[in-house]
Amino acid sequence: MSAAVPRRCAGGDRVALRRRDPTSRCRIYHDTVPDRGEVPVEHWTIATAAEQSPDFRRVLWTGEHTQLVIMTIPPGGEIGEEVHEDTDQILTFVSGTGKAIVSGQQRNVAQGDLVVVPAGRKHNFINTGENPLILYTVYGPPDHAEGAVHATKEEADALEESGQDEPPTE
Repeated sequence: MSAAVPRRCAGGDRVALRRRDPTSRCRIYHDTVPDRGEVPVEHWTIATAAEQSPDFRRVLWTGEHTQLVIMTIPPGGEIGEEVHEDTDQILTFVSGTGKAIVSGQQRNVAQGDLVVVPAGRKHNFINTGENPLILYTVYGPPDHAEGAVHATKEEADALEESGQDEPPTE
């Protein structure tokens, strides 16, 4: 479990309880605000969190039915052609420029664009720009190991091939 660190919030004097992943090479803070019940409210400034991450893939949150992941694709890089047979995926682009290829159809993507990939569709996302293509994606159900951090695509591919990047089971 990550350590709680009090931090001053940007734009105000309010102090929020923030959590930091102590194993991280970068600092990605998010609020964990107590709710009226037992379950905390998880909160990120998602574009900032995505832009702060140097990693190819970082799982921020995993629930029973969905998973939140941030990705940084280097210039000339790509996610790699793939199909998630039983998983829908929604990708939102934070910065950079690229090409989305879904079921053989191509579209240019840039900051603010969102692409839906229904389960069973072949897809790939390619960075066509000079800067990193940064995005966040929601998988339903989860597709990666809870808390997974993959510094590079090569590391991500090796862990997937070896069975070390499996989503949680019930």
